[in-house]
Amino acid sequence: MKQLLNTLYVMTQGAYVCLDHETVKVEVEGKVRMQVPLHHIGSIVTMGNVMLSPFIMGRCADDGRAIVILGRSGRFKCRVVGKTSGNVLLRHAQHEAVRDGGKSIPIARNIVAGKVKNARHILLRGAREADNADDAGVLKNAADILANTLFHLKDCADIDRVRGIEGEAANAYFGVFDRMVKEEARTVFRFDGRNRRPPLDPMNALLSFLYTLLLSDCVSAAEGVGLDSQMGFLHVMRPGRPSLGLDMMEEFRAVLADRLALTLINRRQITENHFEPRPGGAVYLNEDGRKTVVTEYQKRKQDELHHPLLDEKAPFGLVPHIQARLLARHLRGDMDEYVPFLYS
Repeated sequence: MKQLLNTLYVMTQGAYVCLDHETVKVEVEGKVRMQVPLHHIGSIVTMGNVMLSPFIMGRCADDGRAIVILGRSGRFKCRVVGKTSGNVLLRHAQHEAVRDGGKSIPIARNIVAGKVKNARHILLRGAREADNADDAGVLKNAADILANTLFHLKDCADIDRVRGIEGEAANAYFGVFDRMVKEEARTVFRFDGRNRRPPLDPMNALLSFLYTLLLSDCVSAAEGVGLDSQMGFLHVMRPGRPSLGLDMMEEFRAVLADRLALTLINRRQITENHFEPRPGGAVYLNEDGRKTVVTEYQKRKQDELHHPLLDEKAPFGLVPHIQARLLARHLRGDMDEYVPFLYS
């Protein structure tokens, strides 16, 4: 089993990240504020005005450690990677599958099925934990709608219809999302649907930030097994868009990012004081908010869960890597179909 390594998040403005022999050091105003052995780090994520030495960038490229550069608000800027890993025959099989609807549509369909089933699990959990019968009833009704979309998805053989079903399920899910927020927090975290680029309210700001972290992990997982992160099956391919990474994260949105957002809000670990308005109506997490979210996201990745296909426990943070390996096995012809991750 692959070892789950830590992601080093550097958010202090003006910080400098360098490598001293086999130790990563983070300096602020000339003083060392953190040092950690390089072999404990799987990737580095910087936010805002953070500098990296050319030597540590080169070493990470040689070792296959990704460096992700985000803006101060958490918006993705770029990703620095080294030479392409994996077998070129795997990427060739992936490209062929993308062009062949008979192969790509079943993969996309199973990805959507995994997403919808996991979202339904979160709705049912929300119904069980609801403070009142009205919220519980609304959440159960939405869960029934998602169950119905799964029925229509089962034999769908048209990619546009698969995407349409995914959209219908997402609308039903997000239409009741704030019913899972405790009543006393709904004024601040009112949710009228997804908005982004930029997010216009605290809930969307929190979700967008978590999705950025999750997407980075999914892209790393795909590239780590030798897949092309830009060649997806569900998401339309566009220049610079990590379509496969977006495909992979669909199975984890509800159970990792959304559930964590709800937990942070309901436990008051994230409040209105963790957000700041920007010109044009945008709302972003402030520095304290980002630190809190990153810390809890890292803790969540360490939690162990049972992987139904492998029939063994694994840290949550390794599941995207496991799914990438399962997709690679399917593309090589070692598995009849791609089996999505189902949370339980």
